[in-house]
Amino acid sequence: MTLKDNLPKIALGAWAWGNDGTFGDEHKIEDLKPIYEKSMELGLNLWDTAYVYGMGKSEEVLGEFLKTSNREDFVISTKFTPQLAEMFEANEVTSMYENSAKILGVEDIDIFWIHNPVGAPDWTKKLVETANDHDIKMIGVSNHNLAEIKEANEILKDAGLKLGAVQNHYSLLNRSSEDSGILEYCKENDIIFFSYMVLEQGALSGKYDTAHPFPEGSDRANAYGGSLAEIEELNKAIADIAENHNAKVAQLPIAWAIAKGTLPIVGATKVHHVEDAADAIKIELSDDEIKTMEELADKANVNTIRIWEKEMK
Repeated sequence: MTLKDNLPKIALGAWAWGNDGTFGDEHKIEDLKPIYEKSMELGLNLWDTAYVYGMGKSEEVLGEFLKTSNREDFVISTKFTPQLAEMFEANEVTSMYENSAKILGVEDIDIFWIHNPVGAPDWTKKLVETANDHDIKMIGVSNHNLAEIKEANEILKDAGLKLGAVQNHYSLLNRSSEDSGILEYCKENDIIFFSYMVLEQGALSGKYDTAHPFPEGSDRANAYGGSLAEIEELNKAIADIAENHNAKVAQLPIAWAIAKGTLPIVGATKVHHVEDAADAIKIELSDDEIKTMEELADKANVNTIRIWEKEMK
């Protein structure tokens, strides 16, 4: 069986474990360990990280936990970030790959990504060299638009390789990867679409509203703080649908992302985040419920494009 056949329905994201200020909280390793243990217990063994998440901190923390598991029992996804290339020797892609593998404590990384299209397609060409030297089971590109994805796919095909995954921001509030044809292209070309920020860093969890704002000074407070009234109304409407499934508000956007044929990456900083995500896999939304949720999201009209990304066209 291929790696694709063995992937769980969701991935666990360790971005917040890097404590880089994006989430406004400092997460201690002793608080994160139970999250890892619960995830593995529930069969959620696909972990997504990147060196840039805390400049190695996320990978370091995750690597400590991986030591407690057999290598065949987990899947690791990490990234080459072009903006950090100058920190590494040539071939920069290979150097960052090997650095991440060392921090994570593994010989090879299962899924390796070009984090964004800065410098594309040159980095994709260098990734070919890395793939020839290392056992990368799946190659992916992240934050790429449709033209950039097609270009990367052609480069890999010419080298006898395959683009196996695309990872973009995709949520009820940001469906530009669908509107641009990226989801359809992935489906037609046997490419897994990984959707990140399906909960918009907690904005679609039901936890935050006008009376309960995001952590002061965090990046997400700056990004979503001005739209809390609209987000609050959207979450109230989603709560009505969640009630039909005896579910929580935070589970519906995850179930929606799965129903759309994507593999969502869910950030977990508490054990109940993992448990909720596992239960969300079991929710089967009707076509009418999916349509209603999307119409409600369109009505909210919240801009979720962050400083590191672009709207896919």
